[in-house]
Amino acid sequence: MSIDFHSQENKYTYATRTANESWARAVTAAVDPRGKRVVDVGCGGGIYSQAWADLGAQSVTGIDFSEQMVAAAREKAGARSRLSFQTGTAQATGLAAGAADIVFERALIHHLKDYEESCAEAWRLLAPGGTLLIQDRTPEDVGIPGSPTHIRGYFFDCFPRLSAVEAGRRPTDAKVRAALHKAGFQSVESATLWETRRVYAHFDDLAQDLASRTGRSILHELSDEELRALIAHIGERTGRAEPVEEQDRWTLWIARR
Repeated sequence: MSIDFHSQENKYTYATRTANESWARAVTAAVDPRGKRVVDVGCGGGIYSQAWADLGAQSVTGIDFSEQMVAAAREKAGARSRLSFQTGTAQATGLAAGAADIVFERALIHHLKDYEESCAEAWRLLAPGGTLLIQDRTPEDVGIPGSPTHIRGYFFDCFPRLSAVEAGRRPTDAKVRAALHKAGFQSVESATLWETRRVYAHFDDLAQDLASRTGRSILHELSDEELRALIAHIGERTGRAEPVEEQDRWTLWIARR
């Protein structure tokens, strides 16, 4: 089974964390968000929309195709005036041309069949001189073995069939660059980012997060029984050492309009 982003049960799955300083350092090395208009495409529950606002963005508009995710994002943002959220897709956001100085797409494109339409929409949204940031995992990123900090690697160690799921959906650098160039982006760079996903004071806190499949669509491929087996496997491999600093490796593509 795969995750149902439109289900009430999954409303808050992408809304319960805060973006880590490791992420902020990486994106601000690529672009200065102060005073800029940011569009966060595939915003989920608004975790990174709020982070962009905290970094000084003039305005942040979160776009997601799930009404449940948009509702969660609005709820979490509260009365913050520089944040707004609306439904739309990566291929058709519903926003005006030139509405953004920065377009951000985190953990989005691996859910798309191809990237050409989403890259074309990002090009349309950006004002001249604007920047598109795509953050996702390549096959090389997800192939890193598990460790007490790289918890995700244990998913594939315990259930090798998940590797086939990842291989079929993760973007290659060549495919991303080809879509960006076709959309009109001529200046494209990439960088590797180790992002601290969350720090857990106790192993049981991590176990609860995994059991809830929080923000991890790959875990929806497992049954409840298999998920319990995975948590036990991770506990055995890590010795249940505490605290747990969970890190993930990503690729960040930086495309200038």
